[in-house]
Amino acid sequence: MTAPTEGFWGDDPSRLLRVDEGFVLAEVDTDSRPGFDGDKRSSESALAEGAAILSKLQEMFFAGSTAGDTRSVLLVLQAMDTAGKGGIVRHVVGAVDPQGIAHYAFKAPTKEELEHDFLWRIRKRIPGAGKIGVFDRSHYEDVLIARVRELAAPDVIDKRYGTINDFEQELVDNGTTIVKVMLHISAEEQKARLAERLDRADKNWKYNPGDVDERLLWPAYQDAYQLVFDRTSTTAAPWHVVPADSKWYARLAVQHLLIDTLQRFGLAWPPADFDVEAEKMRLAAS
Repeated sequence: MTAPTEGFWGDDPSRLLRVDEGFVLAEVDTDSRPGFDGDKRSSESALAEGAAILSKLQEMFFAGSTAGDTRSVLLVLQAMDTAGKGGIVRHVVGAVDPQGIAHYAFKAPTKEELEHDFLWRIRKRIPGAGKIGVFDRSHYEDVLIARVRELAAPDVIDKRYGTINDFEQELVDNGTTIVKVMLHISAEEQKARLAERLDRADKNWKYNPGDVDERLLWPAYQDAYQLVFDRTSTTAAPWHVVPADSKWYARLAVQHLLIDTLQRFGLAWPPADFDVEAEKMRLAAS
């Protein structure tokens, strides 16, 4: 089984999108398609091909957990509003068996959650063995919106980067592979998507007046994201920045990151813990 690269991907997006030393968010072209040789039309075939591969890998991964494989995957999705996190969940993660998925969308912390350490609510949602966990927003809100909106003292926020790194290293040491993705759109594209939500009655429900308030803080959020990448893109849990002005490219890229992750596990179907031939005979005689 190979990744869906031939005929579609000219280069490995896992490498091209990874945040390494010296990365500058402002230099990323949000309308680019790193590694992909096709166009929007061919993206449909590529996504379908990748969905079949990802589905089989996920089934093998989940099956392995029934035979004692304790590994898990955590996909962390962060982005400005309208960047397409929901589309990733529907079109990429939604292509696999839901019993193998643990999806959670983090909202503003509740009163109970605020009474605990900022990672308390996160730890409760860590995926179990054989699961692909999906965080729609995550613990990174506590160093993004918290910094921009000054929801905590600067020294408190500054300590959180190290705490996050220690937390993620703990997860990795315990068998969780973390795939961190920032969907990167331009301010112009976000404006167009918000306008569409206002223009279409079937999308009015998606519009949140607060999105404009956050939009006015765009430069501050870009600075906050840059700091996140500088402080928390580690060898154990690197960030990937995915250009997301083209929704179809973003979906393909995240799909490829998941496929690449599962393929590196060297998965195989777990052997039967019973005598197959004997069971065939018993079944035939029943």
